[in-house]
Amino acid sequence: MENGSTNPRRRGRNTPRQINKSADAFTLPAEPAIRPGFGFLDDASLDKLKRRSFDLLADYGVVVIHPEAIAALTKAGAKPGNDSDRLRLPRELVSEALEATPKSVSLYGKTPDRSIHLPRTDGGFIMRTGTGAHGYIDPETTVYRNLDLKAVTEIGAVASGLDQIGFVAHPFVAGVPEITADIHSLGTMIRHTGKHCWVQPYSKENIEFLMKIAVVAAGGEKALCERPLASCITCSFSPLEFKHMDTEVILQAGRHGLPLHACSLPSAGGTAPLSTAGMVLMAAAEILAMITIAHVLVPGTPVIATPLMFSLDMRTGSALQSSPETLQAASMAVQLMKHGFGLPTHTYGSGSDTPDVDMQSMAERAMLAQTVVTSGADILGGIGQLECATVFSPVQAVLDNEIGAMLRKFIEVSEVSEASLNWEEVSSIRTGGHFLDSTHTLAQCRIQHQPDVFLRQGRDDYEAANRRTAFEQARDKALTLIKNAPEEGLLDADKTREINAIIKAADRLILNKGGATEVI
Repeated sequence: MENGSTNPRRRGRNTPRQINKSADAFTLPAEPAIRPGFGFLDDASLDKLKRRSFDLLADYGVVVIHPEAIAALTKAGAKPGNDSDRLRLPRELVSEALEATPKSVSLYGKTPDRSIHLPRTDGGFIMRTGTGAHGYIDPETTVYRNLDLKAVTEIGAVASGLDQIGFVAHPFVAGVPEITADIHSLGTMIRHTGKHCWVQPYSKENIEFLMKIAVVAAGGEKALCERPLASCITCSFSPLEFKHMDTEVILQAGRHGLPLHACSLPSAGGTAPLSTAGMVLMAAAEILAMITIAHVLVPGTPVIATPLMFSLDMRTGSALQSSPETLQAASMAVQLMKHGFGLPTHTYGSGSDTPDVDMQSMAERAMLAQTVVTSGADILGGIGQLECATVFSPVQAVLDNEIGAMLRKFIEVSEVSEASLNWEEVSSIRTGGHFLDSTHTLAQCRIQHQPDVFLRQGRDDYEAANRRTAFEQARDKALTLIKNAPEEGLLDADKTREINAIIKAADRLILNKGGATEVI
């Protein structure tokens, strides 16, 4: 062990460092519990990425397409850049924002047992469902179709019944007006789960309606601010640009007390350098910029750093989320956000580049999940998603839940003590002896991990079950959860009517008036 090292490859966790007032002017909080660590970045590389992130914002800057934000940032000390609407963010301003941003966040469910507090005191993580999919693999027929509102209710039912999934993202839906699809989807999802919901606006006119749905579901403005049962994603438009919509998301979500997932989606070879380090730099600069915008517009808003990394396949131009380069970039980005800046961190912890629930999918998502968990991620996104986040499968979600349970057990740090070594018995075991009847074995056997849908069968049982696999087990569980959708978390008739009225008003005003922002 090297004293004072912040390299998790050498220590298994990071030691908090007190840093003076400069580009690194913030204090890293101690992690609540030790998590075995892994990382590609040594101390020098970590420091260089931190320094260059500040340099990029201070010397080149970002484009912000939002007059109110431009005025507020300019008043706070931002300087004009070389291009129209580009602002250079001084190191002191970014450092101030980073220091002021809360290093913990609460994502509330409709009941206390559904609420999440990050970082977790056990040093663990939570999972959330995939969000961007347009396609859906029906768990009963296994046939692919467009993701519709019926699928949203099924996703809500499955996610509500899976114990590793902490919150639920509303997906894109077909069969409703495309421009208001986010409003229809959230209105359906928030009625069908007791878990926290992740809100993803699709246009600036829709944000206010989405906020109103969250207010109704929470029981009023004050209740939502006190216990935000939704959080909101805001995205950069790589490279280094922020659309009006995403800046408006920061403003409105912050005013309603909703935590923000500051999301950068660099694509190596497309919107970011092809090198892994260049992609991580892009993500870091964009996330720091969003933290700074949030600090200036709505100070005190909790922000979760959300680097979602992709690479372009240089042969085909297709986006990849499970290639070795992408996995390495995700690990480095998590290490930088979590251990370099001390922020709650969210990234893809599941997903694959294959279109179906197959062996490739399981291999890719297992590698991705273990990589980002051991790098320090607090939230593993993408549960159930396939084909680079464009398809959702409830069966895959059940299998992902199983991977999550295994990982949770895997990262528990084993005690090394006289008792755990069972030293007294080990040092006196008789010739030909065993530990089957040991009191130590009896005490330990109940804390072994037991799978839910993964199999531990011998050949005879496997053949007798007609070679039934974990896929069939997971499919049965998904269908059972859909059939027996839990009643908890469902909204009462009055709130349901009010949400339906908001959705109708959104369709009427946004579709018929070309994006009017009037609300009921």
